[in-house]
Amino acid sequence: MPEASRDLRRPESLLQRCHIDLPLLLGLLLITLYGLVVLYSASGQDLHYLQRQSVFFLLAYGVMFAVAQVRLHLLEYWAPWLFMAGVVLLVLVLFMGVGAKGAQRWLSLGGFRFQPSEILKLAVPLALASYLSRRILPPAFRHVVWAMLLIGIPTVLIMRQPDLGTSLLIATSGLLVLFFSGLRWGYIFTALGLMIASAWPFWVFVLRDYQKQRILTMLNPEADKLGAGWNIIQSKTAIGSGGVYGKGWLNGTQSQLNFLPESHTDFIIAVLAEEFGLVGVLLLMGLYFWIIGRGLLIASRAQSSFGRLLAGSITFTFFIYVFVNIGMVSGLLPVVGVPLPLVSHGGTSIVTLMMGFGMLMAISTEQRKVSVG
Repeated sequence: MPEASRDLRRPESLLQRCHIDLPLLLGLLLITLYGLVVLYSASGQDLHYLQRQSVFFLLAYGVMFAVAQVRLHLLEYWAPWLFMAGVVLLVLVLFMGVGAKGAQRWLSLGGFRFQPSEILKLAVPLALASYLSRRILPPAFRHVVWAMLLIGIPTVLIMRQPDLGTSLLIATSGLLVLFFSGLRWGYIFTALGLMIASAWPFWVFVLRDYQKQRILTMLNPEADKLGAGWNIIQSKTAIGSGGVYGKGWLNGTQSQLNFLPESHTDFIIAVLAEEFGLVGVLLLMGLYFWIIGRGLLIASRAQSSFGRLLAGSITFTFFIYVFVNIGMVSGLLPVVGVPLPLVSHGGTSIVTLMMGFGMLMAISTEQRKVSVG
């Protein structure tokens, strides 16, 4: 019997039957363990944060494995309904949302508090991938217009909360699907021209005073060292003082002496850089790029347009989260409150990320089943 025939009849492994992509899972587990080590130090050695984060990860991995079992055609079918449900929840936030720190971004149902915008991080690329995969690609002009409408509705609603950072990230996840659909370069250059032309009106009429202050602080944090520029200055001090090998675990002065605000959430990579140095940061970057590379490989091997568009969007959106957080902490981008994926303390954001990776595993499993038989 030829070798090819024997391969076709080879039984599936346990991982394949459980819809698990082993390289992706290993990368996620390594970042999870690394993140817990850093979080223990960043939280001031508070076991409460470590226990909460561990519970979040257990829940998130359970959700990821559950989502991985869902067939792609079901994801494609339910994508519009999930999108509409997410938009309805965003509208409810405007009328009955729970406020905190000057923003109204949460809903409280039955004592459970959650942020509906997290749902849209997946609902938007899912809906766009479902819509465009059923059309001839590259998309015609009318389909591009409808796609922009699907992106614009949740983006505007989230900006009203206000949450500029999340709204821009969600818009980016949708635009990535549109880009991967083979969008013509004429549309892309036209969009770039419109963005440049609208920069001044956006600054004057859309951005709030505190959002303008964040941009100005990024450009010159020393102008208000004890006020708006404090976070960035302390963050850059922590990063620079770590050197190549760092000061050692639990020995960072900026975080342990509480000079660095939000050290266990948005600015946690500054803690990592101070205690583990450049080597520690490069190790984390290597793990991130392992996951990103695996995601791109899954996207390239996907058997359907829906799978390719969704996998590409999830992977590049994950990259953007990493890029924005590191750029924000190092003073290259304005502070927009984006956590470092799988490392910063958080609940809903971790579950949302792992749902996305569950979809990647579903796409990877689907492609193996098609290729095998």
